[in-house]
Amino acid sequence: MAKSIDDLVTDVQAQGTVIAGVQTLLTGLSQQIKDLKTTQTDPATAQKIDQLAQTVEAQTQALQDAVTANTPAAT
Repeated sequence: MAKSIDDLVTDVQAQGTVIAGVQTLLTGLSQQIKDLKTTQTDPATAQKIDQLAQTVEAQTQALQDAVTANTPAAT
C-alpha cells in the first residue's frame, strides 16, 4: 500500500529534525575537541586529540558527501 501524501510530509519533517540533531551534535563535538586541545600540554595527548579531530572531520565529510550524492539536482 502506498503512503499518503500526509504520511510522506510527516516523514520528511521527521528527517529535518534528525538532520538538525546531527548538525548540532557534530558542531558541538568539534568545538569540544577544539576546547580540549587548548588545555593540553602533553604532546602525546595533543596528538591523540588531533587524530580524534581528523576522524570527526572525515566522518562529517562522509556524511556531507552522502547527502550531496543523494540529493537530486535542482531543475
